[in-house]
Amino acid sequence: MTLEVVVVVDQQQAARVKPARVAFASFIGTAIEWYDFFLFGSAATLVFSKQFFPTLDPLAATLAAFATFGVAFVARPLGGIVFGHFGDRVGRKRMLFLSLLLMGGGTVAIGLLPTYEQMGVAAPILLVLVRLLQGFAVGGEWGGAVLMAVEHAPPNRRAFYGSWPQAGVPAGLVLSAGAFLAVQQLPKDQLLSWGWRLPFLASVVLIAVGLYVRSRLEESPEFARAEVPSFPLKDTLRRSLRAVLVGVFAQAGTNIPFYIASVFVLSYGPAEAGVSRGTVLTCLIIASLVDIAAVPLVAIVADRIGRRKVLLGGAVYSAAVAFPFFWLLDTGAPIAVLVAMFLLFTLGHATTYSAMAGFLAELFGAEHRYTGVSVAYQVGGLITSGPAPFIAAALFAGFGGSWVIALYIVLACAVTFTALLLAPRRS
Repeated sequence: MTLEVVVVVDQQQAARVKPARVAFASFIGTAIEWYDFFLFGSAATLVFSKQFFPTLDPLAATLAAFATFGVAFVARPLGGIVFGHFGDRVGRKRMLFLSLLLMGGGTVAIGLLPTYEQMGVAAPILLVLVRLLQGFAVGGEWGGAVLMAVEHAPPNRRAFYGSWPQAGVPAGLVLSAGAFLAVQQLPKDQLLSWGWRLPFLASVVLIAVGLYVRSRLEESPEFARAEVPSFPLKDTLRRSLRAVLVGVFAQAGTNIPFYIASVFVLSYGPAEAGVSRGTVLTCLIIASLVDIAAVPLVAIVADRIGRRKVLLGGAVYSAAVAFPFFWLLDTGAPIAVLVAMFLLFTLGHATTYSAMAGFLAELFGAEHRYTGVSVAYQVGGLITSGPAPFIAAALFAGFGGSWVIALYIVLACAVTFTALLLAPRRS
């Protein structure tokens, strides 16, 4: 009798909490977090090589800036483990508050950092340390935001509602690219001296909005019912190691093309294809805006035909458009650059990423789900996302052609396809 009462209460509570409200709040918070995270990518390409690595030659400075961008991915798995542990132990909502505060503090700190000219070698060291803080914070963000959306959703709509925080990623990219497109209108000396700091300092306002939105969320109903182990990471690795490995490698086909198109191309386009940086940013913003809508639309299909089927199809599609992406980009024509972004960035990202939240969440039981999805997602990011711009730049420098970067994307998609085929069937 007692069990029946608990079940009825849980069902009544779930009915009062509208999944759309939770998913929208997750979308807003995630967009703000990724705005902060992607600002660094834009600044690494446009400013940091000059402001923090001026003693290096142009190629070495660009590689150093990309490496600084990538160090955040080293901290992301640690953030995933720590936030996952406490997210499984004390709740998803509290961890989302903390991740937003840490990310916002790190972003504002970057806007206040002295440059190499002002502080010498200590300046890039501080830049790396703050970037590590950002990586730690975003390491706990994704898992919590996704689980709040997925665990409030009906079982047959998990891909759709889980895609809302996924759509926050291109939304954050739109905000960050738009902010840097705006400050790029300043005279070059003003941009390099103080203008680049404005998008970072503006994060204060966005963080306040995000904290207010998240304060109105209810805790996940599945967390309230789960029997949580004392050490979730140990439990996850003991019971769900295969799921973790599948989650890690399933992301190669979405992360590598995404960071090549959103970070590496910002330097490749002007230097090699003869496209102005403003044109590349504008095309990226347009493609990202369409991606915000495409992600939940593809997720609707995933709920109907299966998450894994959509992700498998997305890996095949992204591999197929890898070479055409660079053929179009290398023409230098703005309309061709826009089409290239639509092919790889918009459609490729939507088909390989939209169903990923629902797919990963259903690989793990509720008792260690925050830890499981966070570790899988963040270790996958460490291996695939962070090094992607650096590897792309090194490959181009070593082989002298864009074909080798396209082949890099094809191999990434093959890894994803194989991992998805090996996924355990929980759902």
